[in-house]
Amino acid sequence: MKIILLGAPGAGKGTQAEILAKRYNIPAISTGAMIRAEIRDGSELGLKTEKYIKEGQLVPDSVIMDIVKERILKDDCKNGFILDGIPRTIPQAQQLDDMGIGEYTALNISVEDSEIIRRLSGRRVCCNCGATYHIESNPPAQSGVCDKCGEALSARSDDSKETIQRRLIVYHEQTEPLIEFYKNAGKFIEVKGDDSLEATTMAVLRAIEVSK
Repeated sequence: MKIILLGAPGAGKGTQAEILAKRYNIPAISTGAMIRAEIRDGSELGLKTEKYIKEGQLVPDSVIMDIVKERILKDDCKNGFILDGIPRTIPQAQQLDDMGIGEYTALNISVEDSEIIRRLSGRRVCCNCGATYHIESNPPAQSGVCDKCGEALSARSDDSKETIQRRLIVYHEQTEPLIEFYKNAGKFIEVKGDDSLEATTMAVLRAIEVSK
């Protein structure tokens, strides 16, 4: 099983990817998580990409696709995988097809912009283990402290309201056209992601089962 998760930043792709990975026993591959790890490590790649992320821009295709190609060739991807955050442009989607990944389903999680802004502006991330919380819908037991490792939580640099709005503009201009791309390819399914986590998960699972 190979699934490409689509949707605006903050639509819940990462959360659903984790749930699907456990259910189907295949790896969830998040380009965003891999890049943030490079930034935390201060690597050359991290330094190169950090400025794009802070400005709400997309990381260049050449960098992203090299990361993805190397990852999906690993042994744990032989039975399938879930891509979260890739592709983000039609050229990336075409390059992904050119890699010969075989049959897959593109699943779009649709969420209104106003809900995206509410979600992301309230997101908090652990500086140590990367666990994610929300000040309203998923707060930690102790304010500002990670439940898992006890380290400090902080807002990501790309979660300011101004940056979120810029990211949404980029999404609508560059990533949203993927919906038509995958519709035309006959690989597209969609669910609404404005409801609760549980309701969205049930909708995602139903859509995948029907598409098999």
